[in-house]
Amino acid sequence: MLKAEDCILAIVDVQGKLAQVVDNSEALHQKLSTLIQGAQLFEIPTLWLEQLPEKLGHTTPSLAELLSLENQPIAKEHFSGWQAEGFRRSLIQSGRKQVILAGIETHICVYQTCRDLLEQGYQVHLVCDCVSSRAPENKQLGIEMMRDYGARLQNVESLLFELQHIAQGDRFRALLKLIK
Repeated sequence: MLKAEDCILAIVDVQGKLAQVVDNSEALHQKLSTLIQGAQLFEIPTLWLEQLPEKLGHTTPSLAELLSLENQPIAKEHFSGWQAEGFRRSLIQSGRKQVILAGIETHICVYQTCRDLLEQGYQVHLVCDCVSSRAPENKQLGIEMMRDYGARLQNVESLLFELQHIAQGDRFRALLKLIK
């Protein structure tokens, strides 16, 4: 069972032109916005990565605006976020072992980040409606590879309601507004 105090959200490489051309980009951005705001509702810290931002561009402005309320993006060169010193250090310092994972591309950077996190003993919750690739079949294959490697599959609504646990209170009412 997910517990907010044990979770950290990792957003991988939703940036530049690629973020606009991945399959179902508009829906992806909507779901990511809900996920980010939901994490903020539960006071879950967020780490966000950018692959070679000087070449590929920065995080989609609407998402960057939400994400920058907490911190700044972590640039990386490797496909796996774990290989970025700033990401690795921040994750270890957080002391949180449940990683909520989202981003692009599912079968490359998200997959390699997931694999490395699992190898390091983290529990990875892949938010399947918050990942994408240019080709839908690559998204599907990436999800299957991560599941087979040990990731737990979620969607944004299931994840947020699992964190909520109970259908009452101010946070529940705020969550309902966010989901609808």
